[in-house]
Amino acid sequence: MNLLKERILKDGKIIGEDILKVDSFLNHQIDVKLMNEIGREFKRRFQGEKVTKILTIESSGIGVACITAQYFDYVPVIFAKKHEAFNLDLETYEADIFSFTKNKPYRIRVSKRFLSSEDSVLIIDDFLANGSASLGLVKIVKDAGGRVVGVGIVIEKAFQNGRKVLEKENVRIESLAVIKSMKNGEVIFD
Repeated sequence: MNLLKERILKDGKIIGEDILKVDSFLNHQIDVKLMNEIGREFKRRFQGEKVTKILTIESSGIGVACITAQYFDYVPVIFAKKHEAFNLDLETYEADIFSFTKNKPYRIRVSKRFLSSEDSVLIIDDFLANGSASLGLVKIVKDAGGRVVGVGIVIEKAFQNGRKVLEKENVRIESLAVIKSMKNGEVIFD
């Protein structure tokens, strides 16, 4: 998606050789116009698929998932919670993940009330790095007996193992911007 790649080159900030900071338009401050185009592109890429729910993880994936849902006839968006809360249902689907950005483990949870074997679920997230978050979401859908339509990723870091991890699960992956490398302050797209 050229619009997204141009924005990454213009406003993305590289930290080291493996972190891309896109907080000025994707996951702290959100450019809604760009986000709308991202949602439209996910619809184009998953055209013809029956999607009954969109699943993401808190918090950066929520904006992308909500806007994408508009293009799938406003299907419900569910986000896996990273933190326990008194108001979270006791019966949940759970998966253990490791956050690359935060460098710490989480147990993510989705209430059993919101996923079932009737669901065809599109997983949406902002980044694909090592694949732990997406893999955890795939596990949750499968534990519910649902079908994973695919995984839509805004930015994939192809120099990390995320795609390989998901491909072992026979999951369709659609990434809008695939980064081959980040060296010397420069983003190189695949």
